[in-house]
Amino acid sequence: MITLTSTARSTTLGLSTLALLLGGCANMSDTQRSSAIGAGVGALAGVAVGNSRESAAIGAGLGALGGYIWSNQMAQKKAAMEQATAGTGVAVTQTADNQLKLNIPSDISFDTGSSRIKPNLQPILNQFAQGLSSQPNTEIRIVGYTDSTGSDAINNPLSVNRAASARDYLASRGVDAQRSQIDGRGSREPIADNATAAGRAKNRRIEIFLAERAVTR
Repeated sequence: MITLTSTARSTTLGLSTLALLLGGCANMSDTQRSSAIGAGVGALAGVAVGNSRESAAIGAGLGALGGYIWSNQMAQKKAAMEQATAGTGVAVTQTADNQLKLNIPSDISFDTGSSRIKPNLQPILNQFAQGLSSQPNTEIRIVGYTDSTGSDAINNPLSVNRAASARDYLASRGVDAQRSQIDGRGSREPIADNATAAGRAKNRRIEIFLAERAVTR
């Protein structure tokens, strides 16, 4: 019978975690996939640091954060965005994987059927753009959504165009467009009931994510 050392057992645990998580990535969203892969990588990192099953478990938890960090700059940006969006209906949150998320409803972002940014959104984007040039390790992701009114042939490109409009506006304020990824989900992934006018208004939105990677040396 082959007896594994503590290190070997922990390494096997980390590799098994990574294999299982990768096997289930096909049906995951981008954020879920990043967290899952991070969990497996983190488990292996825990082995390297602590050479124990406990360290592997701790590493898996850290890896599940997706490789993002919540620095003082991120905390300050969150506070600034909370102040800039107070009373607007914009939700400013820290996600489970350490991204700063802005959920921007349609009443201040875009008119129905339009991808032109409303004037009320401009000050929010202006504040968001401030200071990003001094944070080169940050990544921006903008996702557009619509309600269920209309067909996918209309809603899908409209949601992408809304995200693109936000990216282009940030670029006009000095944010490198290459740092911004955009996506459109159309009427998929609603956050409210499309059967009501209030629910449809919540589903017509854009979400802006800001994430910071740890500096590698």
